[in-house]
Parts: sequence; C-alpha cells; structure tokens
Amino acid sequence: MATATLKITGMHCAHCVQAVKGALEKLDGVRSAEVDLSAGRAQVEYDETRVTPGQLVGAVMDEGYTAEEIP
Repeated sequence: MATATLKITGMHCAHCVQAVKGALEKLDGVRSAEVDLSAGRAQVEYDETRVTPGQLVGAVMDEGYTAEEIP
C-alpha cells in the first residue's frame, strides 16, 4: 500500500468533502480516503499496482475541484 497527499481547492462545505471522498473511494485500489476541508487536503491510502496518483487527481477533478499531488 502507498499513501498520497492531494491538495484540493474549491471545497467549501461538508457536501464537497463527501463528494471528493466518494470519488476517491470509488476507484479500484483505493483502500481509504480522508478529506480535510479546513486544510484543503486529502490523504489517500491505495494499492499502487491498481491505481496511480494521476488517477486520484483525475477523480477529484471530475467532481469539479482542482487537485494536485503533494510530494
């Protein structure tokens, strides 16, 4: 298992947090996703053989938010 931290902009409420969390957890290979509204970050635990950080970012962006991986 690997861990990625994503910087997410555009979240304003609990609904936004749930949308981002749901989009991430829907991806095959994501074990868990914790989204922090006040920090604008998501911590994602995933199987690197099944999903890439780019796919994590893409899932968040598909929900209408801006995201990037933080090294």
